[in-house]
Amino acid sequence: MVTKSVDVLLVGAGAMSATLGTLLNQLDPSLTIAMVERFEQVAQESTNGWNNAGTGHAAYCELNYTPEQADGSINATKAYDINAAFEASLQFWSYLVEQQALPEPRAFIHPTPHMSFVWGDKNVDYLRKRYELLSKHHLFAEMEYTEDPEVLKQWMPLVMEGRDLSQKVAGTRVAHGTDVNFGELARALVKFLSTHDNFDLQLNALVVDIKRLPDHKWQVTTKNSQTGEKTVFISNFVFLGAGGAALPLLQKSGIPEEKGYAGFPVSGQWLVCKNPDIVKRHFAKVYGKASIGAPPMSVPHLDTRVIDGKQALLFGPFAGFTTKFLKRGSFLDMFKSIRPDNLWPMLKVGMTNVDLIRYLITEVMHSHHTRVQALQEYFPNAKDSDWELAEAGMRVQIIKKDPQKGGRLEFGTEVVAASDGTLAALLGASPGASVAVQAMLQVIEKCFAQRLATPEWQQRLKAMIPSYGQSLIKDESLLKKVRQRTISTLQLDQH
Repeated sequence: MVTKSVDVLLVGAGAMSATLGTLLNQLDPSLTIAMVERFEQVAQESTNGWNNAGTGHAAYCELNYTPEQADGSINATKAYDINAAFEASLQFWSYLVEQQALPEPRAFIHPTPHMSFVWGDKNVDYLRKRYELLSKHHLFAEMEYTEDPEVLKQWMPLVMEGRDLSQKVAGTRVAHGTDVNFGELARALVKFLSTHDNFDLQLNALVVDIKRLPDHKWQVTTKNSQTGEKTVFISNFVFLGAGGAALPLLQKSGIPEEKGYAGFPVSGQWLVCKNPDIVKRHFAKVYGKASIGAPPMSVPHLDTRVIDGKQALLFGPFAGFTTKFLKRGSFLDMFKSIRPDNLWPMLKVGMTNVDLIRYLITEVMHSHHTRVQALQEYFPNAKDSDWELAEAGMRVQIIKKDPQKGGRLEFGTEVVAASDGTLAALLGASPGASVAVQAMLQVIEKCFAQRLATPEWQQRLKAMIPSYGQSLIKDESLLKKVRQRTISTLQLDQH
């Protein structure tokens, strides 16, 4: 058995841990950082290119971030927050590209227009109201809107091809949207960290025990799944960034703050186009409205992707019910996470979300032809033979205690930290990796508050993310300044 002492231990080698490790390395290069990953490579679960939508979630096209209220008005608060959060990610990536800590931008990010598309009087009215509200705000000033089928044919030819032209349709477009391969990004960040002598990456390392020591340090024991060898890490700070596995690890820690949390896992599948002639005729991320009863992460979209250097076309995701917390996890994962403190919230969520559970189970039962029929609402000329089914990643939504309802289901991400700042975990899913920088800044604010308050860290953080500590939602001139830089540096203006 080997014992290692480190300043920071990162559990999981996906987008979140890679981002936090890089931020901390840039803030203090002397920190000793270890990263442990249960699989044989980094970024194999939710961060893997095939396991997520690759949408740089900026709320340009995702209609679930702008819900319609009972009085018919649009609530854009979440859209503004998510857009500003993604801008922070773009700033950090731009800084790393400039520092040559990341490869040239085309290795992980591609300019891809973000579009919304709807049909029917009610949905067209909704999209028009959404556009009128958002386009007045500087964050969304570049958004375009049309109800003209001829313009839509130029924006999204496959979507309009073969469509009944008597059908009322509408669309919006933001040209500087992105497709991000978060797997490539995470691998590049870990590769950069690995160039430093005080960084240690251990693969095939399964966490078997987490224990708080009397001096408030943490003892984390890992077991190599290939050799059986155990390693004990003594760390001042531990981050649990293990995707769906973060909840069971957080429960192992025993911190009071984890009480009451549970997980609601949702699986996903894509239809992937295998006809290259069709793939090259679509260049956009086109999002529609979710089916009634569908969870937010199941908003249908016809997506241009660049994975493994090749352009791909995906439609979905088709959600499903599962009890796994990871794609390569166990069907016992959810049952093993049940505790006396989270049983009642889980039961209440189950009782109040019967329609959602029924919907997820129904989705699993669909045939290939039925899935293609859903695709035909976005690509009328789609044929069964041109598409094949692929498994997407697992999403574990948050269940937490609620004083009024007993328990509630949340579709978002949340940082849970020990009161003394020695341990933190990220729970939840969408918008996930897109807002990794803001989420990891929250971890630093909660767990490194004293050091963050120093002039040195403030200066370094402002160099990485110039808008840090200011509001892009309120400051139009600041937004224009940082967006001009990121679009240029990341080559998002070069279609």
